[in-house]
Amino acid sequence: MVCVHSEAPELRPPGPSQAVYREDCTQCFDSIDDFAGLDVCLHCFNGGCTGQYQHAALHYAMKGHPLALNIRRTRKQVDRDEPPQKVTKLAIASETEADRYDYETNVKCYECGDDNVDTASVKLAAVVDGVLKANTFSRQEEVKAWEQEFTSCEHILTLRQDEPRPIQSQDLGHCSSCDLKENLWLCLQCGNLGCGRAQFGGLKGNSHGVAHKESSEHAVAVKLGSITSDGTADVYCYACDEERIDENLGIHLAKWGIILAERQKTEKSLMEMQVDENLRWEFSMTDREGQDLTKRFGEGFTGLRNIGNSCYLASTLQCLFALPQFKKRYYLPDGDVTMIQDPAQDLETQLRKVADGLLSGRYAVPDKDIPIHGSRTPYQKGLAPSMLKHLVGRGHAEFSTMRQQDAFEFLLHVFKLITRSNNSDPSKDPTNAFRFVMEQRLQCLNCKKVRYRTDEQDNISIPVPLKKLPRSATSESKGDEYEPVTLKECLDSFTASEIVELNCSECGIKDGFSKRSLFKTFPEVLAVNARRFALVNWVPTKINVAVVIGDDAFPLDAYKSAGHQPDELLFPEDAEVSQPSFVANPEAVQQLEGMGFSRNRCEKALHATGNSGADSAMEWVFAHMDDADIDDPLVTAGNSASTADPGKVSMVEAMGFTAKQARQALKETGGDLERAVDWLFNHPEANGEDESAATADAGPKALPGKSELPANFQLNSIICHKGASVHTGHYVAFVRKLDDEKATAPEWILYNDEKVVEAVDIEEMKKFAYVYFFKRDD
Repeated sequence: MVCVHSEAPELRPPGPSQAVYREDCTQCFDSIDDFAGLDVCLHCFNGGCTGQYQHAALHYAMKGHPLALNIRRTRKQVDRDEPPQKVTKLAIASETEADRYDYETNVKCYECGDDNVDTASVKLAAVVDGVLKANTFSRQEEVKAWEQEFTSCEHILTLRQDEPRPIQSQDLGHCSSCDLKENLWLCLQCGNLGCGRAQFGGLKGNSHGVAHKESSEHAVAVKLGSITSDGTADVYCYACDEERIDENLGIHLAKWGIILAERQKTEKSLMEMQVDENLRWEFSMTDREGQDLTKRFGEGFTGLRNIGNSCYLASTLQCLFALPQFKKRYYLPDGDVTMIQDPAQDLETQLRKVADGLLSGRYAVPDKDIPIHGSRTPYQKGLAPSMLKHLVGRGHAEFSTMRQQDAFEFLLHVFKLITRSNNSDPSKDPTNAFRFVMEQRLQCLNCKKVRYRTDEQDNISIPVPLKKLPRSATSESKGDEYEPVTLKECLDSFTASEIVELNCSECGIKDGFSKRSLFKTFPEVLAVNARRFALVNWVPTKINVAVVIGDDAFPLDAYKSAGHQPDELLFPEDAEVSQPSFVANPEAVQQLEGMGFSRNRCEKALHATGNSGADSAMEWVFAHMDDADIDDPLVTAGNSASTADPGKVSMVEAMGFTAKQARQALKETGGDLERAVDWLFNHPEANGEDESAATADAGPKALPGKSELPANFQLNSIICHKGASVHTGHYVAFVRKLDDEKATAPEWILYNDEKVVEAVDIEEMKKFAYVYFFKRDD
């Protein structure tokens, strides 16, 4: 019997840019590889599990979408006794999805209770076919992220086309110089069809498209098989030797009789093939003797698959979800029955999905698709956090791309998003565990009066003192080497007193001030970034200097601020410590400008670092490259405006806040638009009143963290980095595990993407970590 819903008017195949969640559930990591398969809604293309949590049924209960396509995938049993095919220069062999897997599909109707709906309906069959052929959500987002790097060029913008003539369109015709009917490139200037280069994945090509460019000097071509009805395609400029964007592609194609609305994509794009190749990167996982490290499986030992330069994300998530605060907030082992309209776009849901994936142990099993050789157990398959990566990176200039990123910057970005998402109930925010208060003491060197200021923080970035070792014959080829330093030396440097150039409003003397910052309160978890970069020949370079950290908990008591002392004279509340007309160190400005920084950035950096020199100013610039106001003119105490920028006030108002709230937030953040919005999210009680009046009515605000002593901290996890730059190389995480029932000694576990093993040489790894996570242990 034909299901009455199979001819529903709202049924239609997914469009080229529509997300199709046909790999894993949007609310957990159950996938098409599970025995029960995955149900893909044929109305909105949400993916729902049919196992323990029944998220597919939950989706039907909420949305009322009756039809779903159940997809089950199983690994093929391949006979390896056959001789390998001959490899040729024109075809680089690569195993495809069809080579590796068998697929079983059936349509079910939740409303009719039919688990095997007849697909004879032409309309239903077209929708099913469209789902199976569409790019998965993860692949679609990967390609989008890579494509963000593309721009147009002068050769496309000034393109002059020959007289129009029709060419063979959807059947692609064949190359004008050989018989190839795939990987064909259309010259947008004259309409010539030429085959492209041979590509990874077995795509044939004799480079006749390039040969046409050499003979005709026609620069711009489009790959016919990549054209979609919504106007996307591979456009290549041979003159620039770069992939480009053609904003007028529809007009240019129409010259040759190709109408975008009639096109159907038939081949992988260049970007899709590049993503395929990028994901094949592997890393060695053996000890010094070449033996495999001991693999770990089960609860808390789940790996995260690399989905394209995503090791910075994987290592950060492993460290965060090893903390009790994140476990308690997001791990719901009894299942999440919350009905979410769009779970793939909800941060709370995706964090719960990651928590269940990493902590439940349901997915931490050897990859059943990899045959066991002797006693060697395969690694896990690993989970692909594609939805969370897309959601966290959305709208961010760096984290929305597929480039390698800085793990520490990503950590701070995640903190910001989590805090925003918990705005309605700040008590649920797990990042509260990281918050504490630093107290700055400023004292005039002449009159000795002092002022205290407090700043709320969720991390510290400590300098690593550099002490060069004498060069030896064996070290000449290795470059500079440095003495190991202790964590105490780094903290001493971080909290040391410094002299800053300020004018005293009380005594009028310009001798300057001493400035020192110490802890007023301590967090439950202390995130520490070790700054191991120095200026080498005016290029920021990573320095391999060891930081020695012991196994035992260490006290931070010595770094606690004593606060205002009875014998100290305070500046009056209304007195200003004013800065004179700032004059940047001309020598440092010249050095920074020689590195390519604008003069405005040089002056702002030198102002922010006390005019202390090019090295510290360079570090400041790199740390503030993404600030919205990085190129705004330098504002000092003497020339700062007392009123908020009306344009910025309007922009904050557009986000749902009042004008009073906008002005208050901009005042609190020095006019920084992004920080003002963050301030409002973090201060939901703000009503736009004067801060002093609001404080008088509300009473003193409780400070984050605890001030009680002792303040002992135990190293819990680290993020390590290999490579000369934080934007290249590879990140891994090491997490300290302690099972009180089995042992008193901690066990360190290495999380290298999907590979989870017992760590070796942990003391060496601790010395060169990039980010440290310490838990308070009193």
